[in-house]
Amino acid sequence: MLKPLLLLPAVILFAFTPMSAPVHMPQAATPAPAASTDSNPVKPTPESQARAKRLFGIDCVICHGATGDGKGDLANELKLTLPDFTDPKTLASKSDEELFNIIRNGQRNGKMQMPPESEDRANNDAVGNLIIYLRGLSKEQPAAATNGSK
Repeated sequence: MLKPLLLLPAVILFAFTPMSAPVHMPQAATPAPAASTDSNPVKPTPESQARAKRLFGIDCVICHGATGDGKGDLANELKLTLPDFTDPKTLASKSDEELFNIIRNGQRNGKMQMPPESEDRANNDAVGNLIIYLRGLSKEQPAAATNGSK
């Protein structure tokens, strides 16, 4: 009974969040190739990554899931197919600048829209750290068991 009441505000937020003009992530002195992660000027610290994990837990988990597998409560409820950040191939072709723009400006997924993360809620460094955190989600998965194990 409580779950539908919690989902309603999230659906309303997603449905009525306007998209803003693109924001560009500050580039490093030497531009990196499109699929590189070198364009992120943020240098992570244990504290900044803890803040990125909290930000993910507050703003992203409802759709993207606690592990980043794309199976959050709202995504499951609305039968959305979201990217699986635990798969290293998912973000391999995305540059940090592309991810920054998706997070900052939001993204439409069929009839639903991921809301933008405004600078009032997360400054550029926080978004940069969130990108580092997202890329790390695929590294945290346990190795697959081998077929020869007993």
